[in-house]
Amino acid sequence: MSMERLVVIGGDAAGMSAASQARRLRGPGELEIVAFERGHFTSYSACGIPYWVGGDVAGPDELIARTPEEHRARGIDLRLRTEVTEIDVAGRRVRARDVDSGAGSAYWTSYDKLVVATGARPVRPDMPGMDARGVHGVQTLDDGQALLDTLSRARGRRAVVVGAGYIGVEMAEALINRGYEVTVLNRGGEPMSTLDPDMGRLVHDAMTGLGITMVNDVEVTELLAGEDGRVRAVVAKDTEYPADVVVLGIGVRPETALARAAGLPLGGHGGLLTDLAMRVRGHEEIWAGGDCVEVLDLVSGQERYVPLGTHANKHGQVIGANVGGGYATFPGVVGTAVSKVCDLEIARTGLREKDARRAGLRYESVTIESTSRAGYYPGASPMTVKMLAERRTGRLLGVQIVGREGAAKRVDIAAVALTAGMTVEQMTALDLGYAPPFSPVWDPVLVAARKAAAKVRNL
Repeated sequence: MSMERLVVIGGDAAGMSAASQARRLRGPGELEIVAFERGHFTSYSACGIPYWVGGDVAGPDELIARTPEEHRARGIDLRLRTEVTEIDVAGRRVRARDVDSGAGSAYWTSYDKLVVATGARPVRPDMPGMDARGVHGVQTLDDGQALLDTLSRARGRRAVVVGAGYIGVEMAEALINRGYEVTVLNRGGEPMSTLDPDMGRLVHDAMTGLGITMVNDVEVTELLAGEDGRVRAVVAKDTEYPADVVVLGIGVRPETALARAAGLPLGGHGGLLTDLAMRVRGHEEIWAGGDCVEVLDLVSGQERYVPLGTHANKHGQVIGANVGGGYATFPGVVGTAVSKVCDLEIARTGLREKDARRAGLRYESVTIESTSRAGYYPGASPMTVKMLAERRTGRLLGVQIVGREGAAKRVDIAAVALTAGMTVEQMTALDLGYAPPFSPVWDPVLVAARKAAAKVRNL
């Protein structure tokens, strides 16, 4: 009997976690593993790129969890700068080519088991000037290096960031740290659309305080380039915003062109659909994970697209366990995410108001002001907590937190409560740690839970 071959498409978090876990369970004599990666790097933290660009992280090596050489030393045939261009499901094979050599280098590789971990791609709107030099998406380490190269050559110090989500906000801060004059153009009414607008306003105020020019409710229609082909301005609402560099922070979409062409099932957000074992639905020997898949929202019961490194690594672990002969599942997410603008911490988990309405849920919301520590203890800083609870049942639906030191990670309390399906009444009895340097007697999350419980109780 011939040895089985696992083929992995994508060499970052999900793909290489799957390959590594499968290798732990099955040695080189039992399972051959071939992994294709079209970039120069593997197993890196894309989330750290803004901090590298901003100077908080020394260089790309700091963001790499495991090098290609380390993967190869463990018996994984890792092929860098190699792009898979076709999946032949019926023939159980993939077609790949050397990125640097071109189409003439294409070849087929058969598989017994396949992992699709193609990640996501930055949204690049189809508009004039998008191909001008000095316009950058920030998704891979190669993207980060290209942006730094542009910053080192830029003649001026004016930057425009298009979009005000996590990447847009973090890149705006990074560019401010590098001494740039930064303008953020945002299609929404407030930055951070993952928050409700009233909480997003707090982020807006913090960005303005950093010296960032925040322009909301504008749609970018064109990028203008000079005679040298370099970007010189961004046009939005008939206004030109001068730019020596443009960073796209509009978001990402699942990179599923390969999967679509192969006839694999995609969801409403364009991501691959899998079962709890991360096996592609309807395909016994194909798995998928990371930013190219959709996941179950445990609060709304609907499929969501939530591209985060935490999920990708868990997906890879689950896939590797199942490919390697074990058993594991990924039940879903509650949508937890944290970020920061300078010393302002931003966190959310569960549903926003519009998410609850879309899911057909009736809810009540409360917002409270508290402090990170006992009010009399030095260093106590203000914190705003917003909480959503389902009417009648009181089930916790979502929490958003904006504040200074100690604010963001408090959202983990809510994430656990959401996963457990707790009510806000039950949350008020949680036995959380207390001492004046760490929290008021009533933790801010529990203050919000008390207020929400009282509101639901009085309906």
